[in-house]
Amino acid sequence: MAGEPPDHAVRPPHESDGTVHPVRDPGRTARPPYEESDRSLEAARDNAAWCDLVCRAHGRPGVFTGRVWTNPRRTPPFYPDAVTLSPDATAADVLAGIDAGAGATVKDSFAALDLPGFEVLFEARWIHRAAPGRTAAELPWDVVRDPATLAEWERACFGGEVTGLFPPALLAEVTFLYGRVDGAIACGAVLTSTGPAVGVSNVFASGHAPGTLDTAWAGTLAMAAGLFPGRPLVGYETDPEPALRHGFTTAGPLRVWLRP
Repeated sequence: MAGEPPDHAVRPPHESDGTVHPVRDPGRTARPPYEESDRSLEAARDNAAWCDLVCRAHGRPGVFTGRVWTNPRRTPPFYPDAVTLSPDATAADVLAGIDAGAGATVKDSFAALDLPGFEVLFEARWIHRAAPGRTAAELPWDVVRDPATLAEWERACFGGEVTGLFPPALLAEVTFLYGRVDGAIACGAVLTSTGPAVGVSNVFASGHAPGTLDTAWAGTLAMAAGLFPGRPLVGYETDPEPALRHGFTTAGPLRVWLRP
């Protein structure tokens, strides 16, 4: 699954044919070299905007500065309390804006922070893809357009283990995609249009054949090409291999920290 793992938006549905028209600063480790720094920056900014949209939908808006997005209140499950927006962000930038007690999480977008008292929860890579071309999807795909379909999407995405994470208020802000097999949602994704690039997250396949993860990525690209033509795509993955099979490349590393 793309996005938060899951972190790790949401629109009467209609069926389609699958085609859509060298000094170390305190609190910061030495910065690694980046050949894809602009792509990492764009991906981090989109991800922070997505996190903020989810928090706002829950009545908990965050705060943006030039270096970091933070939320002074504990964020919804799977969503971080802070996201760094610049490799120059320090631990002080992050910790000043959050409740840093047990359970706090920080998305270190450039794998550059040193956060005393925190441990690394997981590491991942930002991903980028040039704008996809229009293709026909293997399954019928559509956009979530109403609360009932959103609830169905959420059950499929999280195997019925999570409910209410994505309030209907997100329907006007982001694009939830889904593909059906025998009437059931078999795969899906989220697209966020917050900047020049479109964010891709929460790509999933629920196991209904032929709803495989490759089918989910292919359908997501087909939908993105039709809904956001000419726009590159960004996101992050703990296992980028499925995305790489569909034309993405990796950019810089990131890690997520947890205060136990």
